[in-house]
Amino acid sequence: MANTAKFDRQEVLGKATRLFWRKGFHATSTRDIQQATSLRPGSIYAAFGSKSGLFKEVLAFYAQNGAETLRQCIEGEKTILGGLQAFFRYTLLGGNKDAPNELCLLVKSLSELDEGEPELLSETRSLLVAVENRFRNYLEAAVSAGELPATTDTSALARQLQVKLIGLRSYLRASSDRKAVERMIDNLFEMPLVQSH
Repeated sequence: MANTAKFDRQEVLGKATRLFWRKGFHATSTRDIQQATSLRPGSIYAAFGSKSGLFKEVLAFYAQNGAETLRQCIEGEKTILGGLQAFFRYTLLGGNKDAPNELCLLVKSLSELDEGEPELLSETRSLLVAVENRFRNYLEAAVSAGELPATTDTSALARQLQVKLIGLRSYLRASSDRKAVERMIDNLFEMPLVQSH
């Protein structure tokens, strides 16, 4: 009879995500993982194969949660652009009270991982590309809904949103100036700026 996991995988991934997000991949030890998840080393390795295996699942878990948050923000507003703006506000200005770090986990991981971890590096890059593609898909829907001109370069605008989100998170971490970030979010979604693409 096969062993079945006697723990809630989503709960464990949530705890591991906060741990890796706070400490980083390299600085997180097996003992840290044990303490954060209340799992024994044997259970961790049986379920995830290795620390790298767990981290890979954490990255996917983090990205999936981000995608779900974006979807909820879009659905919670009257316009797609309004939903994107709500997502920026939520992400940057404290919607996620559990976030242990202002920086995006994917971006933080990208800066920490090196060519010695090619699989994790590749996974992190792929997940960041997926975020940009998600922005592009919503922008294309905004074009279809008449919120953006038909001539909008949605790929370029999606890239700009990705760069702005990463940059604003870094700026917020460096300055703690929430009012400045709030103003920059508002400026980003002003129609003249959006229509310049």
